[in-house]
Amino acid sequence: MQHFYDGQIRRYTTQMMRILSNFPVIDGDGQTKEVPVMYGDLTRQVANIIRENSENKLPSAPRISVYITGLELDKDRLTDSTYTRKTNIRERAYDETAKEYVNTEGKAYTVERLIPTPYLMRCNADIWASNTDQKLQLLEQILVLFNPSLEMQTTDNFIDWTSITVVHLENVQWSSRSVPVGVDTEIDIATLSFSIPVYISPPTKVRKMGVITNIITSMFDETNGTIEDGISQPQLNAYDDTSLPGKSTDSRGSRVGSTAGGHSANVNFAQWTVYVSQGNAQLVANGMVGVKNWREIFTALPGVYAAGVSRIFLTNDDNSMTATGTFAINPLDEGMIAIDFDTDSFPADTIITSSLGSRTSVDYVIDPTNYDPTPIKVSGLRLLLLDNVGDADATNVPNAWANADGTGFVAKINDIIEWDGSKWNIIFDASATTTTTYITNLHTQTQYRFKNQEWLLSIDGDYPVGTWRIELSG
Repeated sequence: MQHFYDGQIRRYTTQMMRILSNFPVIDGDGQTKEVPVMYGDLTRQVANIIRENSENKLPSAPRISVYITGLELDKDRLTDSTYTRKTNIRERAYDETAKEYVNTEGKAYTVERLIPTPYLMRCNADIWASNTDQKLQLLEQILVLFNPSLEMQTTDNFIDWTSITVVHLENVQWSSRSVPVGVDTEIDIATLSFSIPVYISPPTKVRKMGVITNIITSMFDETNGTIEDGISQPQLNAYDDTSLPGKSTDSRGSRVGSTAGGHSANVNFAQWTVYVSQGNAQLVANGMVGVKNWREIFTALPGVYAAGVSRIFLTNDDNSMTATGTFAINPLDEGMIAIDFDTDSFPADTIITSSLGSRTSVDYVIDPTNYDPTPIKVSGLRLLLLDNVGDADATNVPNAWANADGTGFVAKINDIIEWDGSKWNIIFDASATTTTTYITNLHTQTQYRFKNQEWLLSIDGDYPVGTWRIELSG
């Protein structure tokens, strides 16, 4: 490993000295003066320097001395040492002529950081005083700050996850003197003991980033067998919101491909899949769900992320319909966004026909093993079953699920059944259905999709590259 030194422990110590700086005392003449702060305990070397290499000169007081007493590994804060976090940042452009920053984007970088190592740094602050009144003045000003801790910031780097910590006051030693006090007693020293949870970070890898935000290609016209000049000129239609030949559009008329002018783009540059479950969406990378941060996409696209305004578009492979909704990042997990779907963009429900008529919905989704439908049993009642009812011989049917004539009724999990006034009928046989079916639960207004022999929320599932996009605002 190459030599690396970032002065991290030094910064913690320096900030500790700044916390204890600029405290004044009033001397016997009524004059106010600030108490200096230095680093180092009262060793022979420090004392020799203060006395200016003379045994005839006493150390000056008052003053505050700060020094480290210990540095130990904090095992309670240890995490996965192999965790790596990548953050994409972009500078503001700098005008060299005017010597000022402008409101345009500058260079982009990818910052790759390893998890830091936690330590507990212990330090003391010695308060030197020539009399008790000086000591009381300093202690009263300092002790009121620690109730029981004080926040400390070591850097102003907004991506530095170790920049903020706290300083805990652990103990106060009133005096270094012993009783009785002799005439040659040294300066009185009160000692404050502090503990500071710190992180020591390994080197960070910084790379220049180049991100593709718009892809321009020439379109081949099979009828002519040539490349049409009118289509292959990117300067003419690169920022046009109208559809190009051969380019599909969604339900809102927006181009499904890259649309720089509309602040939307397919995020094919990263080859990420989106996994949607119960109104939440996460990115899938290398088969792992939720390991990527959504802000990595936002920084690569034009526009600005705005919670509840920015939109996501999801195109279903079953019916080529595009569902859309606004989204907001989960404040506790930036790898997840919560989507407020526009139900008008959902696929149309499938018509299910029975002897009583045709409908695209069910009244309830129930578990027949622990639910009695008797109170809601009216003609035309449709139920989606989450478990089996009865057995193959119809000999073990609960009374709640028996027909009016006492005969048994058998249905399987995922079936849709209907009460016609005298008996139960299966109007949707899940075991015999191979087509994708959509229905809505009238009780909750939730749409479901039947596919691969199971019911799921209609929008839930994986959306591979090219079937989803986001649209920022601004």
